[in-house]
Amino acid sequence: MIAVVTVLAAFALGYFLRSHLAANTAYAIAYLWAFVFQTLYLLLDALSPNASAPAFEAGEFPLSYGVLTLGVFAAGFGLVALGRYVAVRRGRTVSSRQRSKVAFTD
Repeated sequence: MIAVVTVLAAFALGYFLRSHLAANTAYAIAYLWAFVFQTLYLLLDALSPNASAPAFEAGEFPLSYGVLTLGVFAAGFGLVALGRYVAVRRGRTVSSRQRSKVAFTD
């Protein structure tokens, strides 16, 4: 689930939002919502008495899960930066001087 949110949202947020800070914040919020939901889903499955192949083993710290999710989180920030880079290269952003001209001509 977190990989899907990262792939679908990170590049688009970097591309469409003018502020890099706003794009990173929006991605972090979307990712963290999906992370909490996914973790709860996997934890409930692991605690279920009839789970045949739980994601987590009881009594073991899931370090590999933490490392993997941290990698996906970092890759998402890379996709936000890539989206921002592509937007700037394509001339999609509007400078502050052009914004003020547009505001006065509308």
